[in-house]
Amino acid sequence: MKPNVLLDRATTPDGAEMTLHERDGVLTIRVAGVELMSSRQHHSEERLAERACVGLRSRPGARVLVGGLGMGFTLRTTLSHLAADAAVVVAELMPAVIRWNREPALGLGADALADPRVELVEGDVADVLRAARSRFDAVILDVDNGADGLTVAANDGLYAPAGLAAARAALRPGGCLAVWSAGDDPAFAERLSRAGFSVTVERARVHAGGGGWTTLFLGRVPPAG
Repeated sequence: MKPNVLLDRATTPDGAEMTLHERDGVLTIRVAGVELMSSRQHHSEERLAERACVGLRSRPGARVLVGGLGMGFTLRTTLSHLAADAAVVVAELMPAVIRWNREPALGLGADALADPRVELVEGDVADVLRAARSRFDAVILDVDNGADGLTVAANDGLYAPAGLAAARAALRPGGCLAVWSAGDDPAFAERLSRAGFSVTVERARVHAGGGGWTTLFLGRVPPAG
C-alpha cells in the first residue's frame, strides 16, 4: 500500500488542525485527525445539489447559495443543473480549502470556481444568510458532518432555530434548503418543520458504487400564492 502523504495543513478558527492528505491518487481532508471528506466518496454531495436544484434550470436568473466549498463536487453539480443566466454564491470559511481547490494540479474545484456564474465569498455562510432576504432559490449547506459543528463549533448556529429562520428568510417562495448529514437526525428534521419548511428526508450512498449511507434533509418553502 502506498504511504499516506501530508500535502498541507491549516488551523480552523477553533484552533483544530485541518490537513490535506493524498494516498494512491485519493485526496482526503481531515479535522483533528477525523476524515471530513474524500475525493473518492462524493456521490451524496452530488445528490444533495441535484435535489436542491430541481426545476431551477428553467427558472430565469436562478440564484443558489452553496455553504461549504469542500472539494468542489457540490458546486460543480449545482452548476450542471443551472442555466447560463444563473448565479451561484459559494461561502467558504477556510482560506486553505479555497487555496486547495484553486490548485489545478490537485484536480478539485478549480474548473468550477472559474465558471463566470460563480461568486466566491471567503467567510461564514451564516453571515451571507443574515444579509440576504428572499435572494436565493436554493441554499445548500455542506459545511460539516451534519447538524453539529465538527469543523467549527459556531456552525451549530446554522442548525439552531435562529439559523434556520435566517435560511428561510433568505429563500424565495418555493425555495429549498438542502442540508447534508453523515447520519440521521430526527430532532433536526423536527426543527426544520417548526421553522416553516415542508421537510423531506432522503438517504444517499457516499459513492455511486455502494458504501455507507448519508442523510439529506430537504426543506422547502411554500410557493407564492
